[in-house]
Amino acid sequence: MRSSLLLSLSAAIVTVAGHSPTAKLNGVTYNGLYKDQVEFFWGIQYGQDTGGSNRFKPPKPFVPEHGCTVEATRPRAACPQEKGTNSLPLYLGNITEISEDCLLLNVARPNGTTASSKLPVMVYIHGGSFVAASKDEPASQPGGLILQSVEIGRPILHVALNYRLGVFGFAQSEALNKEGSENAGLRDQRLALEWVHKNIAAFGGDPSKITIHGQSSGGLAMGMQTVAFGGRKPAPFNQIIAQSQVLEGGITGNFTRDAMKRVTNVTSCNTTDVQSPATIRCLRGLSTSDLLKAQLDTYTSGPQANIGDEWLPVVDGDFLPAPPSELLATGQHYNVTTMIGWCEDDAQIFPDPLPSNASAVRQYFRQYLPGYTEQNLDHLLNLYPISDFHSSYFPNGTIQVTAQGYRTGRILRDIALTCQPFYFGEALAKSGNDVYYYVTNQTILTPILNHYGIYGYGKVHTSDFAYMFGNLSHYDIYDLPFHPEPADYALKDRASRSWASYAALGYPSVGGKGTLEGWKKGDNKDANYGVYVMGGPNEGYSGKGGKKATVEAMKLQKLQDRCSFLNRPDSIKQDGY
Repeated sequence: MRSSLLLSLSAAIVTVAGHSPTAKLNGVTYNGLYKDQVEFFWGIQYGQDTGGSNRFKPPKPFVPEHGCTVEATRPRAACPQEKGTNSLPLYLGNITEISEDCLLLNVARPNGTTASSKLPVMVYIHGGSFVAASKDEPASQPGGLILQSVEIGRPILHVALNYRLGVFGFAQSEALNKEGSENAGLRDQRLALEWVHKNIAAFGGDPSKITIHGQSSGGLAMGMQTVAFGGRKPAPFNQIIAQSQVLEGGITGNFTRDAMKRVTNVTSCNTTDVQSPATIRCLRGLSTSDLLKAQLDTYTSGPQANIGDEWLPVVDGDFLPAPPSELLATGQHYNVTTMIGWCEDDAQIFPDPLPSNASAVRQYFRQYLPGYTEQNLDHLLNLYPISDFHSSYFPNGTIQVTAQGYRTGRILRDIALTCQPFYFGEALAKSGNDVYYYVTNQTILTPILNHYGIYGYGKVHTSDFAYMFGNLSHYDIYDLPFHPEPADYALKDRASRSWASYAALGYPSVGGKGTLEGWKKGDNKDANYGVYVMGGPNEGYSGKGGKKATVEAMKLQKLQDRCSFLNRPDSIKQDGY
């Protein structure tokens, strides 16, 4: 039975019937379209309009009229954010249409899928600092991933969703807390996940096999959804993949409260206390454009503003009943198979400008870690001696990036993107869940970064996209330089097949299927935590039994020494999560 299904799916990739793909759900017909050699259903509404009196409030399910036909053939609006191509070179999207009526999702599936296919489901939650991007980001379109899943006989169905951003999705105040309206963006995500769990069978998905995955702030969403409600309510997913973030400092801090004050102060709502119900009523009365303008006009970045991650989740006593670290430490989380990773030079692109001397480095982290004691700040910096880092140079001998610049990037990477995953993974493993770690050590972004005058930054944030989504060609856009090498095409196949295998089987390496080879579970007691190195000259498992070159190269990063300090209870408390 299964082999005949796979044959029909493979054949459908070559020959597609003349009619559009359809799905029937609760008396409603959804018409889709063919794109990238797969079937898409675009812009399916899962939540009601969040504007007007619904602004800031928990989302309400959208129920289409019984007997109607939904033409799911265009993406529709993104949630309110700045329009244009404002996230280049890391993200490729061009936001042209925004609306508060934006709680939409896309479904993509192999050609020939039917309601009886029961395919494993992957649900993607996009990143963008909780202020930008959408389900339609070109770099994260799933066509290549789906095709590779069919190629190895493990076809998957993919969903991507919008959720509220910025002040619209992460507003905080005492008044909002009392009415249960904080963490609106996370609640949007949860509603979408519940929609998928309840309805995806009609599109050919298996609700008992749902993997959620996300990158950057979408990776943070993976962490927040895993500890949602302290794990008390039934989980609408079984597995997670968190890329380049899973937790974040500042959640128990004041970054978002400060941003909220600045937004309120530049509007007509500044005559009452920002914590009061009157201020929230006033903000709800503003037009979408006026509220968005206030957010954009007062947005700040830099280390003193959490590198731009100002709009954060909050401990509201409901969705997040306690700080995330406490929920993890006390077992108040869902038990889910977990994959977590980052890029080798993930955070190198964030400090702007890069500090170039020891004093500037210290000042940078003094601002970035406002809760750290002087003693802990000194301890942190001493774990990264300048002798571990070396400047890079242009061919003419001038400096590309100073050793102190690389030192800054590595410290920031370990704080925000590497050591927190080990803390998260250890908690999940202690509860009996399989946990896998990886680092991406290859990129096609170098020519694009050079095009923007950025040299020597290495394998930066989003470098894994092209490979795990199987989408090298999506970077051939806007006349940007596009020069993938044979090694990039090969890694694209291995990585996307491993992601599909993980979704289908719960582990990423499958013999004879062209996946990443020898990827074993993580080991928090190992010197290298059992991290799998994806791409580059030393690809392979860095834990016990791994290739000597891979193990020794990873040891140079001193992960145990550095992360043991960063994951100490006092460090976590001072980091604010």
